[in-house]
Amino acid sequence: MHAPLGVPERQLACADLITALNECHARGMLVRWAGLCNGEKQALTMCLRKERIDRTTRNREDAKGRNMKKNEAWAELDRELRTGEQGGGQQQSAERP
Repeated sequence: MHAPLGVPERQLACADLITALNECHARGMLVRWAGLCNGEKQALTMCLRKERIDRTTRNREDAKGRNMKKNEAWAELDRELRTGEQGGGQQQSAERP
């Protein structure tokens, strides 16, 4: 089972498959019960799967970049705090969330 499709514009890469499945379903219940729309549904499922995998891969790469930038900022803050307090005060490092 796939996620609710809403409008085909949301899944541009799969819009033609969404339209084909909707047209097949519009032909009637007997067509659906006989399994004549299964090919369209399988093709749509595979297309949506590919879209999901691509989206999660992009999100993972974006998150890696954000985390790297955040860690660099924390490291810079730690360095600044350590160099500013080397004159005899007690060392503190920044708390990380």
